Amino acid sequence: MPEGDTVWQAASRLHTALAGKVLTRSDLRVPKYATADLTGRTVLDVTPRGKHLLTRIEGGLTLHSHLKMDGSWKVYATDQRWTGGPAHQIRAILGTADRTAVGYRLPVLELLRTTDEDRAVGHLGPDLLGPGWDPDRALANLLQDPARPLGEALLDQRNLAGIGNVYKSELCFLLGVTPWLPVGALPEDRAAKLPLLAKKLLEANRDRPVRTTTGRRGQDLFVYGRARHPCLRCHTTVRKADQGDGSRERPTYWCPACQTGPAPGTARRPGTPHRTTN
Repeated sequence: MPEGDTVWQAASRLHTALAGKVLTRSDLRVPKYATADLTGRTVLDVTPRGKHLLTRIEGGLTLHSHLKMDGSWKVYATDQRWTGGPAHQIRAILGTADRTAVGYRLPVLELLRTTDEDRAVGHLGPDLLGPGWDPDRALANLLQDPARPLGEALLDQRNLAGIGNVYKSELCFLLGVTPWLPVGALPEDRAAKLPLLAKKLLEANRDRPVRTTTGRRGQDLFVYGRARHPCLRCHTTVRKADQGDGSRERPTYWCPACQTGPAPGTARRPGTPHRTTN
């Protein structure tokens, strides 16, 4: 699933291509909106909200989309061949006189009144790349369930919006704790800097074609995707395991030497597991 910086980049491309222009083509290929026609309306802006995209259109309408695991928006010039996938995977087409935005494999696509946007994104916590960022509220959200594993809490977009699996693993490494450490066990000084560190990482990468958390050329990430490779700090072999509630487990990476706390199989929480909300 895309991280907040990837969604921010997608919104920036769409905004540049569409904002301030009149739609000359509109095709929403989902049954509920198959008859909706947005042609003749001006696109006002394209705004990211966490991992959600809000395309606001003249007349008080918003096209809400979410990329989930496989979705993407591609922008093409008028005479350019579309290369995002086969035609049957296209869910939305928004065209202007000189650009066409094509949404492929979009699992979430809905047309809302702009005044009803909160119905789609109102559940989200403070947005790491959005206006109104509030680190104190983000930290309070994370700490409200102290028994919850840190990795799960970071992925829950109700706590703070924009962190995906890559940043989850990298943040835990930079904080020196495993993703299975209960949030409440995170040392106070590290807990205090967590929201600011998360924001710093996403802001540093929102304009980069290649994401990095290390600042080292050719060694972009500390642990994510580096299972069985030596840790960049201590040379201990990086490990990988799934983390989640059983229905939505995601690959997680950590260094057993640099990060303290429970490992998979040792961290168990009572009661019904939480589900991560996007």
